[in-house]
Amino acid sequence: MKNRLKVLRAERDWTQARLAEELEVTRQTINAIENGKFDPSLPLAFKAARLFNLSIEEIFQDES
Repeated sequence: MKNRLKVLRAERDWTQARLAEELEVTRQTINAIENGKFDPSLPLAFKAARLFNLSIEEIFQDES
């Protein structure tokens, strides 16, 4: 799954650790999501969408 987390995080000048703290996950989870190695759970995707005030579709895109 493609996503814009890295770009959105950079726009706020946040580290992966800071975003992980905001989303209540580990920095490793953020790294894995940003690199496409892990797809977020639906609750995590909703939490990210609320954090950035965007829809889930504006952050995450299916690659199919």
